[in-house]
Amino acid sequence: MTSTKGGVDLYDAVIIGAGPAGLTAGIYLARFRRRVLILSAGPSRASWIPRSHNTPGFPNGVGGPELLRRLTEQAAQFGLEIREARAERLKLADGLFELSGAGGVVQARTALLATGVVDRLPDIEGLEAAIRRSVVRMCPICDAFEAIDARIGVMGDGDLAQREAAFLKDYSDRVSVVGEGAGGISFTDTAAHWAGRDGTEQTFDHLYLALGCKSQSALALACGAKTDDDGNLVVDDHQMTSVEGLYAAGDVVRGLNQIAVATGEAAVAATAMHNRLRKG
Repeated sequence: MTSTKGGVDLYDAVIIGAGPAGLTAGIYLARFRRRVLILSAGPSRASWIPRSHNTPGFPNGVGGPELLRRLTEQAAQFGLEIREARAERLKLADGLFELSGAGGVVQARTALLATGVVDRLPDIEGLEAAIRRSVVRMCPICDAFEAIDARIGVMGDGDLAQREAAFLKDYSDRVSVVGEGAGGISFTDTAAHWAGRDGTEQTFDHLYLALGCKSQSALALACGAKTDDDGNLVVDDHQMTSVEGLYAAGDVVRGLNQIAVATGEAAVAATAMHNRLRKG
């Protein structure tokens, strides 16, 4: 391992986030024979996916945990180092990125944020289990095809809920919008039951949450990276942020939260990082 004068471990690239984007970028960079470290701070958002049917290469679908297991196994074949540690601070000094946190301090010549987003979730008993059973869903683009002709509820109070409901009406003519806090939700193994404060009741085969999410961009912002009006990191055609040498890929970049998009952006970013390192 290369170290700086201060004895700090020095990598060619450090990746924050071990979801599909982070692992894909790590695989590419390791195959480019770069010294790479991935920092993982808990389960990826992808681990909630019961089964994805629009991930290329899986004609029978793939669950999020299984996909992450395969990516991690693939990364291990090329000697990629993964640490379970949260990056709490990122700064750029003397041309190097310095990351510090519970895992200590490391430095890198380039850095990639694959930190994703955090969904805004309602406080409902049994919600996580219902997500894993696909009773509650987060992404109409991902799985509306599997909800054709189903009874669909969309929870939300703003424009996002109305847009998602309109999208879902291409798949079913039984779509209803229910306001957050306008009633109560309970779950069975196969359905969500809605009891409105006005006495109305509905049962849904699938309840979509349209409550928004928050981009995990704080580390990049601390380095001076720019975001758009929605809080997503602004990147160029090679996935580099407004900070030289700092890249981003996946959900932290744009609102189209798709595995295929995340892995594609990661491949672009990793290749650009390698080319940047080759130039010295």
